Amino acid sequence: MREILALLPKPSRYLGIEEGACNVDLSKTELHTVLAFPDMYEVGMSYLGHKILYSLLNNTPKITAERVFTPCRDAAKIMREHKVPLATLESDTPLAKTHLIGFTITTELCFTNLLFMLDLAGIPLRAEDRGDDLFTYPIIMAGGGCTICSEPVAPFMDMMALGEGECILPPLTELLMKARREKWTKTHFLKEARHIPGIYVPRFFDMNADGTLTPQFADYTKIKRRAVTDLKDAPYPEKQVVPFGAVHNRLSLEIARGCTRGCRFCQAGMTLRPSRERNVEEIKGILGSCLAKTGFDDVSFLALSCGDFSMLKHLFLDSAKKCQEEQISISLPSLRVGSVDGDIMEAMAGIRRTGATLAPEAGSQRLRNVINKGITEEALIHHVRQLVGYGWQQVKLYFMLGLPTETYEDLDAIVELCKKVRDCCRLPNEKGYYEGPRIAVTAALSPFVPKTHTPFQWEAQIPLEEMKKRIFYLRDQFKKQKALTMRWHEPAMSHLEGIISRGDRRLAPFIECAYKKGAVFDTWIEGFSLAPWYEAARECQINIDEWIGARDLSAPLPWDHLEAGLSKEFLLKERERALQEKITQDCRYHTCRNCGACDTKAGASLLREQGDAPLHTMLNQDHRDQIEFGEIPAPKIGQKAEAPHIDDKLKQKAVRYRIWHKKIGQAAFLSQLEIQALFDRAMRRAKLPLAFSQGFHPMPLLTFGMALTTSIESEAEWFAITLRSPMSKEDVIKALSPHMLRGMEITFIEEMPLTGTIHNAVKETFLLGHKTYTKEQIWQAVKAFAGKQEILYSKNNKKGVLKTRNIRPVLVEYKQSEHPDFAVEITLSWEEGYISPITFSQFILENSSSADLKLRKTKQIFA
Repeated sequence: MREILALLPKPSRYLGIEEGACNVDLSKTELHTVLAFPDMYEVGMSYLGHKILYSLLNNTPKITAERVFTPCRDAAKIMREHKVPLATLESDTPLAKTHLIGFTITTELCFTNLLFMLDLAGIPLRAEDRGDDLFTYPIIMAGGGCTICSEPVAPFMDMMALGEGECILPPLTELLMKARREKWTKTHFLKEARHIPGIYVPRFFDMNADGTLTPQFADYTKIKRRAVTDLKDAPYPEKQVVPFGAVHNRLSLEIARGCTRGCRFCQAGMTLRPSRERNVEEIKGILGSCLAKTGFDDVSFLALSCGDFSMLKHLFLDSAKKCQEEQISISLPSLRVGSVDGDIMEAMAGIRRTGATLAPEAGSQRLRNVINKGITEEALIHHVRQLVGYGWQQVKLYFMLGLPTETYEDLDAIVELCKKVRDCCRLPNEKGYYEGPRIAVTAALSPFVPKTHTPFQWEAQIPLEEMKKRIFYLRDQFKKQKALTMRWHEPAMSHLEGIISRGDRRLAPFIECAYKKGAVFDTWIEGFSLAPWYEAARECQINIDEWIGARDLSAPLPWDHLEAGLSKEFLLKERERALQEKITQDCRYHTCRNCGACDTKAGASLLREQGDAPLHTMLNQDHRDQIEFGEIPAPKIGQKAEAPHIDDKLKQKAVRYRIWHKKIGQAAFLSQLEIQALFDRAMRRAKLPLAFSQGFHPMPLLTFGMALTTSIESEAEWFAITLRSPMSKEDVIKALSPHMLRGMEITFIEEMPLTGTIHNAVKETFLLGHKTYTKEQIWQAVKAFAGKQEILYSKNNKKGVLKTRNIRPVLVEYKQSEHPDFAVEITLSWEEGYISPITFSQFILENSSSADLKLRKTKQIFA
């Protein structure tokens, strides 16, 4: 794909040269694997599981693991036009020439993206069409949270991995290397692979007319999900790929796996049991090492429910203190109402205070009991009052609609609860009238989707029209209220998810047909459409109502052969308790309910394989180190917000340097914004004592030169840094050079005044070449351009007004070049305004594609 980088939108998605990316040497590789994520780079690089497996595989001798993500629609169109197959990021190897491709499936709505990627790679979509030769096509497998419910894509997969990759990938890759050495058939390999715990081979189960399955082997009737017994045996990747851009562009530090809070709608909370915490002291060590090796300035602790971590207060306060010393922000996602006390709130407020997010899920206590949310209105109000006391002035509340047993009274309760939260800090005066400021409340609504392996797996999903009706019903009520805002998830997307989420193999033709009709990127609201899906439903004779309808409690389910760790008896009992509006408490700190995931006196874990160590809940301590209901400080609404504290030493200015560097090869395709983030992290890894700005968002004092158009190489780029303590030029270069990206070598460094603006160049010199034109043709084109008096160029300005200018004066000097790859040296002046050197060169070499031009900046000339 590298030959068309200049044509692709946001080419940095396809470079594979980030800090932490592996240096591929296929001559030393016995097994060439690819970690595929069926969404765009920015989404996939936010996913921690991908980073864990990348580190695991690349630290295994003789194995190379590369990455690939779904190209956007425009990029795919360009690839097809130029007949370029989808290739790996690091070595640009076409996917079809690798040995094993593992897709990480995190949502059912990415199923068509999986087919999209296989199609772009030139790999047949269905496993049966890829033949029995192990060497013709790579093994296609899937892992991730969705494999526990991915029967609709089973016909496209050679195998799937159920559970945590640390348990499954080592024996699997070892077996595949043996199979390739001994030249097994694919069938032989798959028959042997079925004996690896957690490996699911779909072809060894025959589909019946009703979608249920019949196993082909008596010793292979149920596949058990694999779980790491102790997280100390799940090494965390301290050296990670640092992305050029990601949705969550920060260090995500996993502190625990699993959740036993028991929300009855939550598939992850049910299928990732038991709860296992990483040792606190180990987490602290990992945090320090990760920050040193990645340079991130933002940390987020990661768990299904961070607030339930038994020693969260100790961990967070200790980590926050250390992070604050280097202006590193730290956050806690996935917080339950009442799961953090005032000390943590105060610490969070002192670091970075944004809107707080809480998830009551339902407006009425009755419905919260049905779903086993385990929080009360009293607890929610107390939590919000604490937040306001520590400086928060806005709150987002997440709700689900269409939950089992929901009525319109429950919908009304959503509005009433939001009003109570909004007004929770308004107090009565001496006359009994309430006064005081209101809290800004945003209600975010998402339609309920029944999921497999949960107590609600038998329940119906409300139809699409009813979803819309309930959303509009609430919208009309919110419109009448001050300081209340309502947002909602696109109901058509939830409707589609409901169709697929409990599907069986009979949906495979439906998914394939929808893909061929253009259904891709269905997790993105931009461009999403139900039309191709409904067309596919008609062609494949799919009755939508059947797939979103209720399931027979006594009938076999299409996913019964996939053991998630919870007995059907437990799930049915929880469903019954839901209908009785009974709460089931968290077994971490209360009574065990014998769900089946743990080894107990009542019997072995349903996940236990022969030779496995006992599987059970693992906590740092047997009680939480926080107070459930702490003191409520006086509300701070209406008060002027205070800037976060920054240590005085970080404000000092000792010396300022301008650092010159190259931008050669693939690095030329990085944008200015990407480069700014890149250098920020590089200097943190280099431990340079950066000086910081003051105010609400303290930032390192960095200055960058004029942005260079992507795809242009340069031997003369610069950025300026201010250090808070003295360092010599030689020491700065010595510290920073090892952390510079490939193609961005430091050339020299110069000291600048501590104060004043560092001006940009008024002229720049470039070498110009072309992939097909001869040097003489280019030279003649430049002379012809120079001989003209006027060359008009029109472009809309920032206000959308079309402006025309004569760009002939931009070219001030030109001469033939002695460089073997370039024909002409041209000097361009920006004194009358900047124009992209690529656009300018296309006026010289008319009808030239940007992919054919070759430009390299060699000099910047200052006034």
